[in-house]
Amino acid sequence: MSLNQRNKIKIEGGMASMTDLVFLLLIFFIIMSLMANNQTPLDLPKAEQNLPTDQTPVEPTVLVLENNNYIVKIGDKESEEVSYDEMEGLITSAVEESGKTKVRIAGHKQADYESVFKVLGLSQYNGWDPVLAYDK
Repeated sequence: MSLNQRNKIKIEGGMASMTDLVFLLLIFFIIMSLMANNQTPLDLPKAEQNLPTDQTPVEPTVLVLENNNYIVKIGDKESEEVSYDEMEGLITSAVEESGKTKVRIAGHKQADYESVFKVLGLSQYNGWDPVLAYDK
C-alpha cells in the first residue's frame, strides 16, 4: 500500500516580482542620470584684471627687525629704523589716511616676541585687524 501524500506544498519563491522590481529600479536610475546631466547655463560676469587706483588696498606694514627696531612701509614709501613710539605715530597716521584697518606685521625670526606683541597690542587697542606675515 502506498501512503504518499497527494497534496505537496511547493516552497519555491516566485522570481517574476523580483525581476519586475529590478527593471523598475534600472529604469528609474537611467532616467535620473539623464536628468542630472542637464545643467542650467549661468552667465557669470567677467573679472576685471586691473582695479581702479582708488580701490587698490594700501595696507600699512610694520617690519620688526632683529635689533627690535621697526620699519613702517606704506605703499612704496618706507621709513628708516624707528623706535616703538615713533612707529606708533607713523602707523596711526597711516591707518587714518588710508582708511584701511588692516595692519600687516612681519617679524624677523631673531626679533624678541615682546616687540611683535607690542604691535599686536597696539592694533588690538585701536581696533585694527592685524595680519601676521612671514617672509622667507
